[in-house]
Formats: sequence, C-alpha cells, structure tokens
Amino acid sequence: MTKTISDYTAANRAVWEASAPLHEQGDEWDALLAQVREPGFSVLDSCLTETLRALSLSGATAFQVGCNNARELLSLQALGLVPKLGIDHSAAFISQGARLAAACGADVRLVEADVYDLPSGLGKFDLGLITIGVLNWMPDLPAFFRIVSELLNDGGRLVVYETHPILEMFDPASAAPHELAFSYFERQPQKIEEIITYDGLDHGKGEIGYWFQHTLGDIVTACANAGLRIAELTEYPHSNREPQYDIYQGRSAQIPMCYCLVATKTV
Repeated sequence: MTKTISDYTAANRAVWEASAPLHEQGDEWDALLAQVREPGFSVLDSCLTETLRALSLSGATAFQVGCNNARELLSLQALGLVPKLGIDHSAAFISQGARLAAACGADVRLVEADVYDLPSGLGKFDLGLITIGVLNWMPDLPAFFRIVSELLNDGGRLVVYETHPILEMFDPASAAPHELAFSYFERQPQKIEEIITYDGLDHGKGEIGYWFQHTLGDIVTACANAGLRIAELTEYPHSNREPQYDIYQGRSAQIPMCYCLVATKTV
C-alpha cells in the first residue's frame, strides 16, 4: 500500500515522541536548563554563528522549523535576533522548549504541528532557520520549502545548516564505514528503527520512521521554485552530526560533511 505524506509524518512524529524523554533527563538536561538562564546563551556552533552574524539582522524576528526543544531558536537572542516562533511535530519536545523559554524569559510561540498541515495565522518573519536533521525527514521537499517561504516576509532570509547529502552515502556503523553504503540518488526512504539520541550510544529499537535522501540539486531547486533566491551555498568538511560521524573528518581525501545555504525571499 502506497504511503501518503501524512502517513510518513505521523510515523516520524512517533519516532521523536519515543526519543524525547531521553533528552530531558540527566546531567546534560540539567546543565542546559542552567545555561539557558545565562546572558549570551547559545548552543550554535561557530560556523552557523558567523553565518548569521554576517547577515546583520539584529532586531529581526525569527522562526525555526523542526525546532526540537527550541535550544537553537532561543540561542538567536545572543545574536540580537528575536525568536518568535518554533514549529515541531513532537509534543514532548515542544514541552521541553516551553520549559527552556520560561527559564530564560523568552516571549516565543512554540507550536506542535505537522509542517505540511500548519495552523493558520502564524504570521510572517524576517528570518527562517532550518538546522541539522530536518530535511531528511521530509517526504515532499518542494512542498516543504513552499510552506517555509510563506512564513517569510518579502525580502526575508532563510538559513539552512544541514548535513551534506554526500555524507548520507556512508554508514558509520557498518563493518566498512568508509565504503559507500547508499546511492546518492536513492529515492526509496530508509526505515529508521533505533531510538534517536545525540550521544552516539545505542538505546535500542523504537518506533519505525522514514528517512529521505535528497540531493543537493533537489534542495537548491526546491528553494528556487519556492520563490527563494539563493545568495550563498557553502560546503564544509566538518561534521554537525552525531559523534559517530566524526570518523569522516580529517582524512586526506576529505568529503563535504555539511553545508550552509542562505536564501532571500523574492518580492
């Protein structure tokens, strides 16, 4: 039976709902709750920080799609931006985000929703942010970017900081992690059965989700067709993924491991 977009997004929501409790316990969560109260709080790495600084958007309103527990969205305050909206399909992560926002006193709206079926009246903003681990959960990339574009003011900026599609060709858990495991042009989604965390540890099986491989051409074309003019696309040899992907850094024949795309909504 052919799956619909809502079938895929419902499955992926269940994956993240199962994962969420592991992100709200232990020393790391306690440290995050403490850190978010500090002036200048940010979990953004130097690459994304410098990209955002270069846009000179101090005072600009911002939203994030796939905001998880909103720690990145709240980090925008350290750069002089105003986080206003976070969207995620996991109610548990939205709840965590509300705790973090309350801890730092941020006036931000956090919405639990399927990105393909957003409620009306969310508003329009100056900056949209998409970071690691969002695009590959999306079964329909053109529709996704059309929806993101609708949340931007005319002339607004979109910043995408994601895993490079070439890195998706490798499997760090395989017996031969430096050999290609997947085709760059694979169109069938991969089933994800493991409970997802960021610590690189095996937490066993969870719900079944679906991971979609998109080429860089797919991503750029979907952006352009959504009325977003590509201003910059920079590829980097560092990893912004889980620790197990660090094995691909520092080799003599480096591959691009992540990229940052900056686009402007055309009037």
